[in-house]
Amino acid sequence: MDSTIILILLQDGVVNGAIYALLGLALVLVFVVTRVIFIPQGEFVAFGALTLAFLVNGKVPGTVHLLLIIGILTCLAELYAALRSHNWSGLPRTLLWALVLPLALYLVAPYVASTKTPLWINVIYSLALVAPLGPMIYRLVYQPVAEASVLVLLIISVAVHFALTGLALVFFGAEGWRTPPFISGDVQMGPVSWTAQTFFVLGTCVVLIFALWLFFERTLHGKALRATAVNRRGARLMGISTDMSGGLTFTLAAVIGALSGMLIAPVTTIYYDTGFLIGLKGFVAAIFGGLISYPLAAGGALFVGILEAFSSFWASAYKEVFVFTLIIPVLMWRSFVTHHVDEEE
Repeated sequence: MDSTIILILLQDGVVNGAIYALLGLALVLVFVVTRVIFIPQGEFVAFGALTLAFLVNGKVPGTVHLLLIIGILTCLAELYAALRSHNWSGLPRTLLWALVLPLALYLVAPYVASTKTPLWINVIYSLALVAPLGPMIYRLVYQPVAEASVLVLLIISVAVHFALTGLALVFFGAEGWRTPPFISGDVQMGPVSWTAQTFFVLGTCVVLIFALWLFFERTLHGKALRATAVNRRGARLMGISTDMSGGLTFTLAAVIGALSGMLIAPVTTIYYDTGFLIGLKGFVAAIFGGLISYPLAAGGALFVGILEAFSSFWASAYKEVFVFTLIIPVLMWRSFVTHHVDEEE
């Protein structure tokens, strides 16, 4: 192995690590706010990539119909809750984002799904289709059991993963897809030619992480999420709605997952179940931070990406084994350095 091969592998590892960092941050965010180990995070990766791939090929994506169906179910659940509690104040807002928005996206889908549509419009439309799935899933599945134990929430997450994987197969099919790169061309750096797409991915990840930092530091909703993450009961006593926090958190997770899928789709063929494996690698990165530390999760993601790249060169058949075996020493290390704290403390 010479220096050129090392630099090429580092390029692949850094790009993959940046994607895993975004997913790891999303997993940490969901866990600290809602106590949900969100196994289906990878499904948003597949939904985002496949939705964009369908659009750039001039086809109406299955997400259009999926969003409308889940939106109707969300409205029915909210209507049933309003009937039981005799509180109708939140129903108009739910109808707006869970029924009117999916219906509007459904009506404009034939006009957007064209090979002549600019790529940036396809990206925005894909985000508009995938992002509402996050709060809808939270409202249907997690909000009714928000006070359950972490173990129960984990079991529910596994069930949601299998359900979303099956829905992805129904609405997208078993065929693999790729999307065109956002930026074409190469940049020569020493003996290695780096693609412009690589710098676009890294730049987008940096911008997104910085935007998340601004959101949590400078906005009222971001501070509400931070308060909920520190102490759920205390946040409720201060008037912060944990339902609002959960829905907003799942919205951010859906946006991050969809963007990650769009960024990785030009370099990897995406199938309906590809997101699960990518999401698990993000989970390994999140474990580095104990599901509570964003910087450690980001650092762990870069390490996972580089380890995967070099493992694929040395023993490509066992690269997944190397990556997922890494979680064992990390868990052992965290078990020695972390003191047990009860859930309500």
